Amino acid sequence: MLRSELGEAEPVRRVELDQVAIPAPRPLPDAIVEAVNAASVLVAPEQRVRRAAGRSYPDLIRLRSGRVGGVPDAVVMPGTPEQVSALLEICSREKIAVVPFGGGTSVVGGVDPVAGPHERVIALDLRRMRTVEIDRISLTATLGPGLRGPEAEGAVRAQGLTIGHYPQSFEYATIGGFAATRSAGQASSGYGRFDEIVTSLAMVTPAGELRTRATPHTAAGPSLRELALGSEGVLGAITEVTVRVRPAPEARRYEAWMAPDFASGRELIRSLAQADALPDVTRLSDEAETRVSLGLAGTSGFKRALLGAYLGLRRRRGGCLVICGWEGERESVDRRRALSARLLRRGGGAALGEAPGRAWERSRFEGPYLRDELMDLGYLVETLETAHTWSRLERLYRAVGEALESALRAQGTPGIVICHLSHAYRDGASLYFTLIARSRRGEELAQWRAVKAAACEAIVAARGTITHHHAIGRDHAPYMPAEVGETGLEALRAIKRRLDPAGIMNPGKLLPE
Repeated sequence: MLRSELGEAEPVRRVELDQVAIPAPRPLPDAIVEAVNAASVLVAPEQRVRRAAGRSYPDLIRLRSGRVGGVPDAVVMPGTPEQVSALLEICSREKIAVVPFGGGTSVVGGVDPVAGPHERVIALDLRRMRTVEIDRISLTATLGPGLRGPEAEGAVRAQGLTIGHYPQSFEYATIGGFAATRSAGQASSGYGRFDEIVTSLAMVTPAGELRTRATPHTAAGPSLRELALGSEGVLGAITEVTVRVRPAPEARRYEAWMAPDFASGRELIRSLAQADALPDVTRLSDEAETRVSLGLAGTSGFKRALLGAYLGLRRRRGGCLVICGWEGERESVDRRRALSARLLRRGGGAALGEAPGRAWERSRFEGPYLRDELMDLGYLVETLETAHTWSRLERLYRAVGEALESALRAQGTPGIVICHLSHAYRDGASLYFTLIARSRRGEELAQWRAVKAAACEAIVAARGTITHHHAIGRDHAPYMPAEVGETGLEALRAIKRRLDPAGIMNPGKLLPE
């Protein structure tokens, strides 16, 4: 399918880890080793390379070519908030940049080891901070920032509870990363985005600890919790997160539907959102993504289940795939599913059954692995997301899609642009775009920059958000003035100066230089 639509690409050979050339680490003060112990300061090449990049397309191109660019001089792994505080004090005094590092899954350059004006940079890996404390009466869990998604979910599941946060990065991303980037999971319509389920947190900054009260609500001025959420490590390191949990679901039902087209599909999802009838998982693919899902799925169970159900709807020609999932008590699942199904049918949706829904659920974390395979074959694969109100969503969808297609043609590499609606609200929804094209050998980063800039400029022109859940990092920082305004940007910079006077925390991210 790809070769027929995009042309033959030249497969890429990855370099081995020992072929990656990196500079020798610049020496760090003895005080850093004394603050955490020698075993928690790593300077081996493999450890430094593993914290040299996230998982954006440019990151992967650099890693695969062996030209990683900057690398941290050391990986430092504190075990307590007190050790984090001591480290930040030393690094502020010695002018050493600090990049908080969780699972390394950022796709916007959020963990790139940028030193900024400083001569040295360390990766602050929080994996040793993995505490779990569950309050069953209040249904909250206080979690260490270094817990990965499966570890945190497993800890609460052991007590019959769930967090319910399943972004595509779930296998590797951490609790601290979820909070620092305002992560949104695939079941956020039911469980809430991560920032919505956080009740309190603690963040160690170079100026001291910022800790919010563990109360369900407060009217005491602007929310400092909201300040720390989404701060992306530029103010400090998040060292503790308390989240709401709920009983683990007794029943789970996932199924697929087909909407006549993307426009009517959006109306279906809007009707569900505004009737408070959204499934916990709600995903609508456009016509192109529906077609590509069949073409790229190979012989997977998802393709077989989807294709069988799709061909069974002989009265339809084309259409857009809708994935719906409900979780909770059995009676609640049945009742909510019946309400959603009634509205879907009323809007022209046709049921494909549970088999393709269950198959999607089983394969929902496979996207990044498929991207890796396509990159090996010589293709550019990038994702980006945005959001707008329902009344402006069609314009945004058209503008971004056309910008991506035009930019790819201008690069001499016409591509496939697909999209799905990934999260819905009463007043609007998010759009998640994926593009696939032949990569320009030796010019991959220039090709990517041109396409990414075209999409971002189209988003800004349409007054959409530059990011719904991928965060800002380095890639989106130039568009922050359009996102928050000049006054808002100056307010953020003033907070940065107060909490991080030496400017050591994650230079080059979130705030444009």
